[in-house]
Amino acid sequence: MKEYETTSLTLKNLGETAKFGFLLGRLAKPGDVICLDGDLGAGKTTLTQAIAKGLDVPAEPPVTSPSFAIFQEYQGRIPLYHFDLYRLYGPDDVLALGLEEYFYLSGCAVIEWPQCAEGILPENHLWLELRVAAMEERQVFCRYHVEGWAGRWQSLSEKFAISG
Repeated sequence: MKEYETTSLTLKNLGETAKFGFLLGRLAKPGDVICLDGDLGAGKTTLTQAIAKGLDVPAEPPVTSPSFAIFQEYQGRIPLYHFDLYRLYGPDDVLALGLEEYFYLSGCAVIEWPQCAEGILPENHLWLELRVAAMEERQVFCRYHVEGWAGRWQSLSEKFAISG
């Protein structure tokens, strides 16, 4: 059985959210899957945009929510595969569209509304649940696979705390 860790952090404003996402993008490796869970308006797309900056994705075209397209790909240091699974009903829909193939390619998959892919996600994914705590403040609850993310999560936590 694979071992998972859980932790949480507070992002006090949009600047901290941008910094956190940027650092996460800098640490991303080919084949990473980052799941962004949270209600509408929790900051999933904002965090994805910051991850894109950390991946050196150009500002044009802008990273937007792919709600109606479901999937968008952006080129950067490694490709960003951006999913918004809001309109899907479950893993069968993801499989029928062949989207799970992107979880195993040489880019970084960022998935908004990842519940629709539960059960077919790679074990070594990072799950971030964003909750609105105040106007711009977010609580982020994290679950990650120890083997693939523990060292990077420690580095991210240290960099975020030190540079904050």
